[in-house]
Amino acid sequence: MTKFNDIQISRAILNAYHEKATACLENDVVIVGAGPAGLTAANRLAAGGIKVTVLEKRLAPGGGIWGGAMGLNEVVVQEEAIPVLDEAGVRRDRRREGLCVVDAVELASALALRALRSGAVILNLTTVEDLAVQSGRVCGAVINRTMIAGALPVDPLTLSAKAVIDATGHEAVAVDMLRRRGLVAPPAGGGAPVEGPMDAMSGEAFVVDRVSEVFPGLWLAGMSVCAAYGGPRMGPIFGGMMLSGVTAAERITESLR
Repeated sequence: MTKFNDIQISRAILNAYHEKATACLENDVVIVGAGPAGLTAANRLAAGGIKVTVLEKRLAPGGGIWGGAMGLNEVVVQEEAIPVLDEAGVRRDRRREGLCVVDAVELASALALRALRSGAVILNLTTVEDLAVQSGRVCGAVINRTMIAGALPVDPLTLSAKAVIDATGHEAVAVDMLRRRGLVAPPAGGGAPVEGPMDAMSGEAFVVDRVSEVFPGLWLAGMSVCAAYGGPRMGPIFGGMMLSGVTAAERITESLR
């Protein structure tokens, strides 16, 4: 076995992470949330030559895919999103009730790997504390380590970006930061938007059709769309989430041009 010691291991990790993190300071797009929408958008953007950093507050990317429904790690993908599965190399040879059923662990892993191999960088255990806004436009994400933010008085760092995607799911963290500051208008009647009741078919269409730039430089994708605009939730079906990421990538690519 190759000879090595503990300091060599530590130095290798510190140097490699420093190099990676330093390269992430300036971006074309920062994606907040490494769920199905965020990872799919990251893959499409990076494959098109756009510099992308994905920020994930949890240990593992994949968002809500891992748990399927009630911890049963199988998920459903409808016909329209099968090309995304094929791109990621996800096996799809099982059908139930006319729908494609895939292993949740395989899907989450494949989407993350695909994004990385396209050139995106994923920083896990990294949370967004705030957004950088200058001249009326979002121009970056203010980040901290997940276990530090809110627990200790430690200042964050900032990553710059020409566009930021809020793909944080039900929490819609980034858009909520602007809404609380009065930069994004509240829904009619005031208060925060509330997701509608479960309606899988309507919800899946909603998250694709309503992908938008909610504030200059800040885009919504995936379940954040429903959370921000009051669309219906849809449970353990993930085709719409991935197609929402595809749509976000296409629209942001066009806007950057």
